[in-house]
Amino acid sequence: MSLKRVLIHLINHIEEYVCGLLLAVFVTLLFVQILVRQFFAYSIPWGEEVATYMFVWFAYLGAVVAAKMQAHNRVTFQFMFFPPIVKKVSEALADLIWVAFNLYFAWLAYDFVFNRMNLFWKSQTTGIPMKYFFMILPIAFVLMSVRILWNNYLTLFRSVQILDPEKAEIEAIKRSVQQPAAGLQGGQ
Repeated sequence: MSLKRVLIHLINHIEEYVCGLLLAVFVTLLFVQILVRQFFAYSIPWGEEVATYMFVWFAYLGAVVAAKMQAHNRVTFQFMFFPPIVKKVSEALADLIWVAFNLYFAWLAYDFVFNRMNLFWKSQTTGIPMKYFFMILPIAFVLMSVRILWNNYLTLFRSVQILDPEKAEIEAIKRSVQQPAAGLQGGQ
């Protein structure tokens, strides 16, 4: 693969890789914390606090991944009764409202983290300024907005149908159930 393709792939999946890394590190950290506590009667002073912050980052970046995969819980039942073009436009309009909320929240979070947060607020055990932990708020909401807008671009202008992984799995199960049933009917 060329360097350009590798970079595009990395950019397209960066949130997933960071989520995987965060998950692996905070689970390992908690596991080590349990082992050390049980076998050596010692506790890593910063372990649980850092694992908690990693979990928060993991959760917000996971929301970005869900937005990328269009796997967020949303009510779209009412759009099924519309003609296809009206359905697409209605969903895009709903997504634009979602993006507006995300960008407003990102602006509020940015203002809080960089302008209103006390510079002396620090993590209790590590001494790291809390703004580094809270920076996930504006980052995640901006990234989520970018992913939502990109999905709408693909859907509206490129006619790409992005299936929620759960819906894709349900469709695969339906197909696998129908194939044996069709084979049984044909064999009788």
